[in-house]
Amino acid sequence: MLGQSKLWISFNYACVAIAYAMLGLSLLLVPVDLSTKGYVGMGILFLTGSLITLVKTLQEQRINDQFSSKLERAKHEKILEDYVTRT
Repeated sequence: MLGQSKLWISFNYACVAIAYAMLGLSLLLVPVDLSTKGYVGMGILFLTGSLITLVKTLQEQRINDQFSSKLERAKHEKILEDYVTRT
């Protein structure tokens, strides 16, 4: 997992849980009508989904770039190896 400890991952989960709990509590306590609370709640859910999708997409892109660079490096090494053994 790229060197992250379980404690660091747990800390991040706890921070997200606390942030959502505080956001939910403030949404419940804000003095507006129910339809406004629902609209803001849906916005929070859609933003969360979009952020998860963005992070997943960026992670997959990084993994693909790493794989492609490893593949290119292996091809170059093979070409150099073939050239050196022929001479």
